[in-house]
Amino acid sequence: MTHEAPPSPSTALRPALPSPLQETGDERFTSRGLRLLLKRDDLIHPDIPGNKWRKLTPNLEAAAGRPVLTFGGAYSNHLRAVAAAGRLLGFDTIGVVRGDELAGRPLNPSLAQCAADGMRLHFTDRAAYRAKRDPVVLARILREATGDSTPDDVYVVPEGGSNAPAVLGCADLGRELSPETGGAGSGAHVVGVACGTGGTLAGLAAGLPRGRRAIGFPVLRGGFLGEEIRALQRAAFGGPAGDWSLDERFHFGGYARTPPELDAFAADFEQRHGLAVERLYVAKMLYGLTALAEEGAFPAGASVTAVITGRPAP
Repeated sequence: MTHEAPPSPSTALRPALPSPLQETGDERFTSRGLRLLLKRDDLIHPDIPGNKWRKLTPNLEAAAGRPVLTFGGAYSNHLRAVAAAGRLLGFDTIGVVRGDELAGRPLNPSLAQCAADGMRLHFTDRAAYRAKRDPVVLARILREATGDSTPDDVYVVPEGGSNAPAVLGCADLGRELSPETGGAGSGAHVVGVACGTGGTLAGLAAGLPRGRRAIGFPVLRGGFLGEEIRALQRAAFGGPAGDWSLDERFHFGGYARTPPELDAFAADFEQRHGLAVERLYVAKMLYGLTALAEEGAFPAGASVTAVITGRPAP
């Protein structure tokens, strides 16, 4: 089967790039001689914001109009972004959703949006989902999810969109913060980003100029992400790239856990700066950067840039 390649995502969807930088004047930072800047990747595109745009664009170029199959949980931002891209660019999408027990239930708002955008949803059991990197398990999932389609004709994007093409796409984020780009906050000393599967941090760190560093704030427990990021950088760049580290203290119990303390912090940040704060990723990163500033982790005079990778789901 052949497919006509869609128009290039980087031009057809008219992204707002480079994304703007905004200085906040947050006294929790200014009182310590620091600048807090927001890298507004959430404004790149109304339907495919932030790191989703940066990670998906090179993958959609590689897919060249073939059906795209990807993976996610019941509230996955990544699934929604892929479904929206399929609707806007006119290619088929298949979402493999963790949890076959969900198949007989009404769709939640996130999955309902995926379906409305034309994504075919396939619910798989959690054991198979955990083992999806195993070639035998993946082949079975592909056969089941594609139905009458030929599995070899489907372009597979991993969970969260993190693979070598995605990492290369996210390197542009670091380059946009280089001194040569100009603008407020260029040459940020420290850049913070929330981490799910690690692709954004892997690319961001590689794109930053020498002497700048990136801090990732994992939203999952487990301490596994460091090796994932190193593997992504080996796949994309052949080895380590850039100065990065992880601070694993601010996951608040794990993915989708948003206790009252975090929600209160996010609501306060919204009131201070007029920014709608996404709770699952962005709030945890902002909380972590603020805590580090209060701990004296950054030297006076430093610029601290927070990457706003997305916005609250509708």
